[in-house]
Amino acid sequence: MSTLHFQIQSDIRSALHIASSTFRSLSHRRTFTLPGRLLPPHFRSKSTSSFRPLPRAFSNDASVPDKPSICTADEPHYVSLPNSDWRVALWRYHPPPQAPPRNHPLLLLSGVGTNAIGYDLSPGSSFARYMSGQGFDTWILEVRGAGLSVQASNFKEIKETADAVSEQMEAVAKSVTNGVSSQQQPTNASGSLSDSEISFLGEDSIGIAIAWDESKLVTKLTEIFMRLSERLSGFLSDSQSRVISAKLLDQISKLLEDSQLSDRFEEVRAKLSNLLEKQQNSGITSQIKDLSQRLVNIIEEGQRSVSPQFIDMQERLSSTLEDFQKQLDLIVKYDWDFDNYLEEDVPTAMEYIRAQTKPKDGKLLAIAHSMGGILLYAMLSRCGFEGREPRIKAVVTLASSLDYTSSNSTLKLLLPLADPAQALNVPVVPLGTLLAAAYPLSSRPPYVLAWLNNLISAEDMMHPELLKKLVLNNFCTIPAKLILQLTTAFRERGLCDRSGKFSYKDHLHKSNVPILAIAGDQDLICPPEAVEETVKLFPENLVTYKVFGEHQGPHYAHYDLVGGLLAVEQVYPCIVQFLSQYD
Repeated sequence: MSTLHFQIQSDIRSALHIASSTFRSLSHRRTFTLPGRLLPPHFRSKSTSSFRPLPRAFSNDASVPDKPSICTADEPHYVSLPNSDWRVALWRYHPPPQAPPRNHPLLLLSGVGTNAIGYDLSPGSSFARYMSGQGFDTWILEVRGAGLSVQASNFKEIKETADAVSEQMEAVAKSVTNGVSSQQQPTNASGSLSDSEISFLGEDSIGIAIAWDESKLVTKLTEIFMRLSERLSGFLSDSQSRVISAKLLDQISKLLEDSQLSDRFEEVRAKLSNLLEKQQNSGITSQIKDLSQRLVNIIEEGQRSVSPQFIDMQERLSSTLEDFQKQLDLIVKYDWDFDNYLEEDVPTAMEYIRAQTKPKDGKLLAIAHSMGGILLYAMLSRCGFEGREPRIKAVVTLASSLDYTSSNSTLKLLLPLADPAQALNVPVVPLGTLLAAAYPLSSRPPYVLAWLNNLISAEDMMHPELLKKLVLNNFCTIPAKLILQLTTAFRERGLCDRSGKFSYKDHLHKSNVPILAIAGDQDLICPPEAVEETVKLFPENLVTYKVFGEHQGPHYAHYDLVGGLLAVEQVYPCIVQFLSQYD
């Protein structure tokens, strides 16, 4: 492995450590994309879970007037997802009157943890505007958790939430530009009394203060253990529930290390663990409450002891419970994976676009970058397996693959998150927050994180101000469950569904959709050999494979195919020519 890979691995490990400690302060979502303009490119051409029916779009799914300030599309639309309170956002770009007429709408899909901004960085660097200028009714999908997608039940909530997200994204960029940290300071919501308040109460009141704290701690413990007993209402499997329960009990156990109370704690711990193995019922509820009371009593006894290590025992326990509660909330809030996007977000958006544009043959065109392309590949494979028509006229993928085993992709350095226990320990990766915090170190002397820029864009392929906008506004928080599933692309069978039984590679040969697969010559995230690994699985007469980049430079990195300086002259016309053949 190269020196650069060692450096990246070390920095990623540090970032994961930061993520483990900073996720507690996450109170808002933020977003990101990784998606070129180059001298004459080198071309290489080669002739080389099932979906349930979706409900029709709700009657109140439509465009929203007074779009958020961050949205540069002509119209923002919101579409309800089935069996969810999420509404995915669609950015629509109308063709100008002078543009050539087209027969099919165009859907753009972004990479993992990214939003629509990567396709529309500025008026002079906008893939979306370019495609609409070529006559395509262009739509960018922001999947759940990305960009302006929201959890809301009505238009008032949609607008308020979207405006808040928009304002926060702009504020983060402004604060980093001004040299202010973008991370919000965590608040102490424990509600426990401070030392000064207890002192102010006087010695006679200390017993009351302890009793009040005790009651609150018992309630907190009971609520947490009940949630774990209920498997967080279906969000956790039995094994995951055991792992995370043990994690909490380990944290409490550390408060009692090297004390005479540890044996009593272990007795209570064993009984609690046994109860959490059982299905929830009314009897378990009362037993959990009783055991929670016993735990707090042990802590209180330590508090009254003369040993200095117990002086702040209740405060430390309260803080532990608060942090743990936030972790449980994050597990519930960010409870989706790749298959949720594949089976719900993308099909729902496609159905909505068809309903709005009414193409005569009911089909649309699709262009997708990074994970967006992986989604389209997986959809074609599923349709081939089930003998269904995908209702897609043609597909263009940019830096996408279902199998990375043959490449030296830097994404292999995320494999430690493939451990389910680690995914529970870090339920989300706040990528947007981490990159915003790292940006000054990558863009200013002594450039200790300059390699981050090379992952996104090759040297001199993006204007510095546009690269800054991309880094600060285009990335979001990623669920560990999503990363966990995506890491299967680095194993022998390639990307699999969440059950691990269905390989999305296995049925690409059944596809009847024309494919243009594009790679960048210096893409460290999805190298050309990874792109080609998937391309060769399609019928030879339906696939075209092109690599952009010259031996002497300039070069294309991961995002340059979408927003690099030379993409408008070299990549975009190639895509338009391909799509025009099938429109």
